[in-house]
Amino acid sequence: MSTEEKKFETQNLPTKTYFWPLKRYQDLYNSALTDSEGFWAKHSDVLSWEKPWEKVLDWNPPYARWFVGGKLNMSYQCVDRHAKSWRKSKVAIYWEGENGDTQTISYSDLYENVNRYASVLKKLGIGKGDRVTVYLPMIPEMVYILLACNRVGAIHNVIFSGFSSQSIADRVNDSGSKMVVTASGGHRRGKILPLKEIVDEAVKSTPSVEHVLVIKYTGYEVVMDPARDVWAHDMLKDADKYVAPEAMDSTDPLFILYTSGTTGKPKGILHGTGGYGVWACNTLKWAFKPTDESVFWCTADVGWITGHTYVVYAPLALGLTQVIYEGAPDYPSVDRWWEIIDKYGVSIFYTSPTAIRMFMRHGEELPAKHNLGTLEMLGSVGEPINPEAWEWYYKNIGHENCPISDTWWQTETGGFMITPCPGIQSFPLKPGSATLPLPGVDPVVVDAEGKELPANEIGFIAIRKPWPGIMLGIYNGDELYKKTYWSRFPGWYCPGDFSMKDSDGYLWLLGRADEVIKVAGHRISTAELEHALVGHSSVAEAAVASRPDEVKGEAIVVFVTLKKDVEASADVKRELTHHLRTAIGTIATPEEIIFVEKLPKTRSGKIMRRLLKAVANEVPIGDTTTLDDETSVNEARAAFDELLAARKHHKH
Repeated sequence: MSTEEKKFETQNLPTKTYFWPLKRYQDLYNSALTDSEGFWAKHSDVLSWEKPWEKVLDWNPPYARWFVGGKLNMSYQCVDRHAKSWRKSKVAIYWEGENGDTQTISYSDLYENVNRYASVLKKLGIGKGDRVTVYLPMIPEMVYILLACNRVGAIHNVIFSGFSSQSIADRVNDSGSKMVVTASGGHRRGKILPLKEIVDEAVKSTPSVEHVLVIKYTGYEVVMDPARDVWAHDMLKDADKYVAPEAMDSTDPLFILYTSGTTGKPKGILHGTGGYGVWACNTLKWAFKPTDESVFWCTADVGWITGHTYVVYAPLALGLTQVIYEGAPDYPSVDRWWEIIDKYGVSIFYTSPTAIRMFMRHGEELPAKHNLGTLEMLGSVGEPINPEAWEWYYKNIGHENCPISDTWWQTETGGFMITPCPGIQSFPLKPGSATLPLPGVDPVVVDAEGKELPANEIGFIAIRKPWPGIMLGIYNGDELYKKTYWSRFPGWYCPGDFSMKDSDGYLWLLGRADEVIKVAGHRISTAELEHALVGHSSVAEAAVASRPDEVKGEAIVVFVTLKKDVEASADVKRELTHHLRTAIGTIATPEEIIFVEKLPKTRSGKIMRRLLKAVANEVPIGDTTTLDDETSVNEARAAFDELLAARKHHKH
């Protein structure tokens, strides 16, 4: 990348100025860097500790263990301490089903349901350290089950309910889960997702599973295996009303969450209890400034880290009222979200650039039909938000009255890392920039050798100090943990993202530096997609690239060489699309499948995906000196051009 290409121009972008000076933020930020342990000792009081911690941080690079010796339970943080206070009658959750069903759940209701589900888990043999896989739609039971796992000391492993049976089996087997919790069905765009049937297929190859706990939902009829399957409603009839929360070490695992990586095998990110809890609560307070009167709505599914941290743990530990919605953002009508904000008086709204771009396509009229005047804060998550989407969001949803917390973070970081800080103070915002790091985050932008870059040059972002939300490691993967996150710049955490710092010190996150595609905010590794494709009997080789998509952020473009006895056809394309959806899930649906005779490779046989990405994005392919056969690129380009021409002709 040349110096000219690495420059990132921001001076012509507008800023939105709020009226607090930077001094308070700078004081807090500096104190977190200069006296990290003293800073976090003070801020650990956001949680209630059954036993005080003895040591703030045990840092044995690359492993950080926070609040060592302390004991607590996250179920207690989210439930008991509110149910025993004036908040007992306060609304914890407004739940809205896709089909219009609703529930209003107080903190007393939450306490009752979490205890009863904890009793069910105990009676089915689940205890401290056991792993429980959760494959549920966005229904209240998702929250009950996760907090019930906390209560008995079990480690939950949530899988997004759009993943396939093979993806479930892989994650169950890696985690060694004793139980899977699912529902008979789930709603999605007017259809019933057969969740129990997908789990039935998965557990055929998961010897560790002793029970499948099934929540009756949607009325979808399922077959129950009497030796393994248990209806939740039957168990709840005799459930105990109170289960004492297990006293967990601060450094005990809280959950495993699998994320795609460049190895083709999903990595089980392992988060702890005390450090994660402290980080989750403080980051929500700093980024969104919630009060007891706030109605918070994070639109993420709990199948992803955003849903773990900012649907389950942080809002409930802080005693907030929040909205949880089951369905798709544009079903049954494109203004469903704006209708919900109006209905519940949402004051803090946190969603993804993908969703914002989708709504932009439908114009300004639909949000204008609804009263969005209760909104005080907006947020963005999942990928860098482009300035055009930022401006539309600011103007049409926030009515130019709401600051936008554009948040950058990862599954691995546990919570926000870089974002505006209205909860500390506000400062000028720049559309497209995540702005400044939160207290305790020490980022630097460096070149490939680890040398800090000057302003407006693109490089790798690295974090130089541990923070309380940092993962414990990779489940069953110590060496992978060290290699993936700590080997590029020894002693520094490397997230694998490109970034740039402008002349004001604002950070601009520019996407993944590794081979991971982000479709609608969901990370899928190219290796995992390619591994699934070559498992099909017709495929000889496969390479996956991406191109920008107006709505989804990135779209999947697949280049395939077929076996000699297979002819390229529309039928084969349909087969491969179905195969990917079955092997990984609907989020793996390719935008294009392009058949080629050969893939571009180096002389050593490595596929040059960079060249295929250039073809898919219709940009210059750059240096080809290591390419074994240049005709392979020309063929890929010709096939892609032919496909685009056919599409344009079809539209006309």
